[in-house]
Amino acid sequence: MKSDSYSIDNLSWWRRLRQIKYLFRLILVFGVFCSAFLLVLVLYLKSKPLPPPDIGASSMIYDDQDKLMDRIDNGELREPVHLSKIPTALIQATLAVEDKNFYHHFGFSIKGILRASLANLKAGRVTQGASTITQQLARNLYLTHDRTWSRKIKEALLTVQLELHYSKAEILEMYLNKIYYGNGAYGINRAAQVYFHQPVEKLSLAQCAFLVGIPRGPAYYSPYEHFHRAKERQQIILRLMAENHMITKQSAKQAIQAKLAIVSPTKLESQKGNYFRDYVIRTAVNQYGLDESWVRSGGLKIYTTLNQEMQKDAEKAVSTSLKNHPDLQSSLLSVDPKTGHIKAMVGGRKYQSSPYNRVFAQRQPGSSFKPILYLSALEHGFTPITKIMSQPTTFTYGNNVYQPKNYQQNYANRPITLREAIAKSDNIYAVTTQFQIGMDKELEMAKRLGITSDLSATPSLALGSYPVTPFEMTGAYTAFAANGKRQALFGIRKIVTSDGVTIVSNEPKSTPVTTPANAFLLTNLLSSVFQSGGTGHRVKQMFSGAIAGKTGTTNRDGWLIGYNPNLLTTVWVGYDKGRALPHDEAKLSQYIWGRYMRNVSSYHPLGMFSIPAGVKAVYIDEQSGYVANENCPQKTMEYFVDGTEPTIPCPSQNPIDQPSPSPSIVKQIARWLGF
Repeated sequence: MKSDSYSIDNLSWWRRLRQIKYLFRLILVFGVFCSAFLLVLVLYLKSKPLPPPDIGASSMIYDDQDKLMDRIDNGELREPVHLSKIPTALIQATLAVEDKNFYHHFGFSIKGILRASLANLKAGRVTQGASTITQQLARNLYLTHDRTWSRKIKEALLTVQLELHYSKAEILEMYLNKIYYGNGAYGINRAAQVYFHQPVEKLSLAQCAFLVGIPRGPAYYSPYEHFHRAKERQQIILRLMAENHMITKQSAKQAIQAKLAIVSPTKLESQKGNYFRDYVIRTAVNQYGLDESWVRSGGLKIYTTLNQEMQKDAEKAVSTSLKNHPDLQSSLLSVDPKTGHIKAMVGGRKYQSSPYNRVFAQRQPGSSFKPILYLSALEHGFTPITKIMSQPTTFTYGNNVYQPKNYQQNYANRPITLREAIAKSDNIYAVTTQFQIGMDKELEMAKRLGITSDLSATPSLALGSYPVTPFEMTGAYTAFAANGKRQALFGIRKIVTSDGVTIVSNEPKSTPVTTPANAFLLTNLLSSVFQSGGTGHRVKQMFSGAIAGKTGTTNRDGWLIGYNPNLLTTVWVGYDKGRALPHDEAKLSQYIWGRYMRNVSSYHPLGMFSIPAGVKAVYIDEQSGYVANENCPQKTMEYFVDGTEPTIPCPSQNPIDQPSPSPSIVKQIARWLGF
């Protein structure tokens, strides 16, 4: 029995040995085959010339008439430099953060590939990369930046070709001269000029590490928009250099502590619409997810909503009105309220001096925020003749006390209507309204109108104390001008690639906010702002068309947001550095608005406001609010949402008891002269 068992075990062992030999032969044959395939592939790629590199093409921006208005960057602004002139510190910083084994691989990082492959398999799609410097160069020279398997295969083949055709030094030199460093700077030498106004060979360790961090996300790490992010990335790179023994820890510490003086770009375009152009680029990158280098130099055709004639008039109105106020800044945003199309955008008095776009700056809107409150009030039972006492008033809420004041302590000291309160911008009326309808109602209405800035349900919200942007306020006012439908503002109609493929397409998007009747009522009330005695009466001296809107004034801000059925324009004036704004300078927003709208009206039809269904016009007695009849000495026409109009007529009065109206001053003078 033992002998039989031994024979069986021995036979089983020989079988396993034969299987192992067979598997070994199979692996050997497979290895020889793969080696031969790789050898043939390498010889093929070595013999095949590389395709001519894609050096980039200017992207074009077109206006609302499809006419060319701008070329982004006018091509890639680069100044190639030889590797020998690039500081060792910059090369080391690049290797530390991008590819520390650059000199020890054949174009690929096996460890990085395994890590990325595992992550991609788990996700079921390409979510991570393990790109070496050679791979990045291949992608930047020949390919797009989309993450697909087909693009990865092409990238791998081109990477091998680059390694076969060029030395490591040549690859590194092409890489540093090719990649994008943000703000129109292509290549490291151009980046040194843009950010530090000096040639690359004179960069310090701190400057080298700072620049090397930008290409990972040129918009995200922009020194102009997000300096703190760029600085944090610089510190990471310096620590990596110390950990890899490229520099000492002491050198890294000193470089981290070194102050960096970032300067504005030396070349700023002088064409019109610079602020809008920057907005278009930022929208394409941040909203539509396009790579910034592709937007700037991918030969894209970007069709916008901007009207060049309106843009010219907008810039002229700002520069003319601020001519004698050298430090004062302004922004202007003009849109079609029916579509949300941006027609003109001015982000400051002079782009070359300050490219910061104040259309997106958060500032206190003051009384220009009140229409949001009053629209909510109309929805909760207010009418144009709802009266509230205008006098110094103390409000209590919880354990707090709030004492708003009217401008220059001007109070009517009598009950005033909603129309009068809007025209004269009475603060007591606004806060009382907020308390009557509930503070949460105004907050809810602001959100419905698209306000996304942080707001709180406090009494000061009624007076516009919380900062918002002109862009937000303009979007909110579209609902007033467009029969209660808020329009999403946009400046890009479509984006087309160089081979004719449409990758972005936009159509107007509206959101119902309130009824057409309430929107008309608010518009009609806001037209009183521009009548005699209203806070915006100066505008009527420059522009006589049908308009509605609201002024807003704080210690540091002057606003006018006004509209016509076909055009809505927001103007803000103020100082950048927290400087107080005199009331006389705050009025300049009205002059900018009036000059702009007057010029635009000469070639752009602005139309008239129409009365929608559900609105009733009623003649009323101004003092009593009763329906006017022959017993009323003074009567005026007022609009109401159908069903909210007064129905009680003026009571009859005994003519003997009825006080006779005082004669006019003209009649008094005539009587005094004996006529």
